[in-house]
Amino acid sequence: MAQLSRVLHTSVLPHFPQNPLPPSSYNGASPAVPFRHRTRCSISSTPSTTSRASEARPIPWGCEIESLESASALQQWLSESGLPPQKMAIQRVDVGERGLVALKNIRKGEKLLFVPPSLVITADSDWSCPEVGNVMRRNSVPDWPLLATYLISEASLLNSSRWCSYISALPRQPYSLLYWTRSELDTYLVASQIRGRAIERITDVTGTYNDLRVRIFSKYPQLFPEEVRLPSMDGKVALVPWADMLNHSSEVETFLDYDKSSQGIVFMTDRSYQPGEQVFISYGKKSNGELLLSYGFVPKEGANPNDSVELSLSLNKSDKCYKEKLEALQKYGLSMPQRFPLQITGWPLEMTAYAYLVVCPPNMSQQFEEMAAAASNKSKSKTGINYPELEEQTLQFLLDCCESSIAKYTKFLEGGGAPDSVPTNAKQANRKLLLKKLATELCTSERRILYRSQYVLRRRLRDMRSGELRALTLFNGFRKLFK
Repeated sequence: MAQLSRVLHTSVLPHFPQNPLPPSSYNGASPAVPFRHRTRCSISSTPSTTSRASEARPIPWGCEIESLESASALQQWLSESGLPPQKMAIQRVDVGERGLVALKNIRKGEKLLFVPPSLVITADSDWSCPEVGNVMRRNSVPDWPLLATYLISEASLLNSSRWCSYISALPRQPYSLLYWTRSELDTYLVASQIRGRAIERITDVTGTYNDLRVRIFSKYPQLFPEEVRLPSMDGKVALVPWADMLNHSSEVETFLDYDKSSQGIVFMTDRSYQPGEQVFISYGKKSNGELLLSYGFVPKEGANPNDSVELSLSLNKSDKCYKEKLEALQKYGLSMPQRFPLQITGWPLEMTAYAYLVVCPPNMSQQFEEMAAAASNKSKSKTGINYPELEEQTLQFLLDCCESSIAKYTKFLEGGGAPDSVPTNAKQANRKLLLKKLATELCTSERRILYRSQYVLRRRLRDMRSGELRALTLFNGFRKLFK
């Protein structure tokens, strides 16, 4: 679903005291902070082995991603809660299942979507269960886990929560990589470097949860009787009902923004729309892998000008200078292996510098640090570094890495990867088909970039070697002449 954002993921639901404030005590959210990406929250429950968990009542959450009934209820509630008349409505769309569609002509540069501050959820918003909010704030919990806990708390109040209609309209089953099991990541993304990014993000989730469990949840069991697991979010966070129905397009460059004069959320169109057309915003200049990681969808092949694929480079452990090279990399904050982004248009100078270091011979050890600095983008030189004597070997090393990566993608795309598990029911079968489709679309787009890099590298090597051959032929001709 294209409107899935960076999800605030929870795997085991907490049970919160049901003592909502009276309606008159709701003052709405405080002014939203400036932000660039919208957020959504989804919850799924899993059985717990503890006796206390068995007593917890499951919390109804969200809807099917294509549901228009809950979307209509959300739209009606927002209108009754102060959302001004809009030129858009929630409808079923080709891109993203649900989206905001123009009802009237919309001009380029028109300011749309004003969402008043009372309908924006931030870290300063009032809690229906004030005790929970006070504990979270006293412990300086970052915005993203604080807002996730906020929504879980509100969800536990069912219809008593002011945000009931909003929570009911959230997708029950997002497809961000944070929701994939380790087995699914290993099966479908075995070729893609985004698998490693997903595992890193999930590890961050676990670390954050463990910190919250020790510092807060275990100390206030009456408020947090069940475990909560949350993922990492970057920057300031705000939940914006209605605005989060906007889907992403790589062809637009407009973002949600904070309007200081009105203290509401707006965005300004960078193109015109006719009635019936879906209105889009940008989630940022992200690769297809990043969009799948955080939002759960993959654009069509070739449709994303910001698409890239990460190529992993490593030192050779049999290198006589392995230790010295590794120390140089670590001095500048680089790892082994190190990932670099390839795009259709080329690759960064940092990757070439890293490759120089990999192939650099012992007699050039004095250049190790210069190469490592350039690979980390901390070099004093603004034009990069160049070692003509290493050029051919460097290009061949990059080509070998590129072709090795292509082989992994081809193996998966041609059905030679790890065997799929056999689904036990229709729901699991549908999930398997969708995840495999997403993985195939991602791997196809990433392999396409690798093919382009392979072509460029082969051509450079061919030109270099044919030039050397011509020079050698000319030299031999001179030798014969002088004889």
